[in-house]
Formats: sequence, structure tokens, C-alpha cells
Amino acid sequence: MSDLRDEMAQLVDEAEWEWLMPHVGRDAVVMVDGELDLVEVGVAIASDNVTTVQQWIAQQQLYKPSPEKVAELSQDTTRRFHALIVQPYVLVQDLTQ
Repeated sequence: MSDLRDEMAQLVDEAEWEWLMPHVGRDAVVMVDGELDLVEVGVAIASDNVTTVQQWIAQQQLYKPSPEKVAELSQDTTRRFHALIVQPYVLVQDLTQ
């Protein structure tokens, strides 16, 4: 499991919201609460840890952005995010949280 964690950690990148818009358009962006470790979330999804992922969803720590949230984020061109691709999703964590 630590190999997967190491691999995921190397895949985390920084992105602007504009760069994420094509993924938003295909409903693939998943917002990750700032209290969670982005790599841990990626590992949980990649290893199909349904219980943990469902818990985060229930606690609204993992969610797909609403149209209102997308509009809000699209207005702020200075906002940066950590992004991690875990097919078919792009996990995104706001760096300003």
C-alpha cells in the first residue's frame, strides 16, 4: 500500500481552476476538503475503500462541485488547487482553505 501512496504523492500537482474546466465539463472533478490528506483520499479511491470514501461523502468532505460553486471558482483566477488524477476522477483541493 505504501508503494501506491508514494506513487500517488508523486502525481499531485498544482492547478488553476481554468485548467480543470475540461474535467468539470465531463463531471469528473471531486472536491476534497482541506482537512483531508489528498494522497490518502486518492489511495482510498484507487484501492476501492468504499466504507471510508462513503464516510467522507456523508460528511461532505468529498463532493462534486455544484453549478454555483463552479461559477464562484471560475470568477477567481488567482485561486490555486492541488490536483490528483485517480481515473476517472480528478481530485481537487483548494489551497486557500
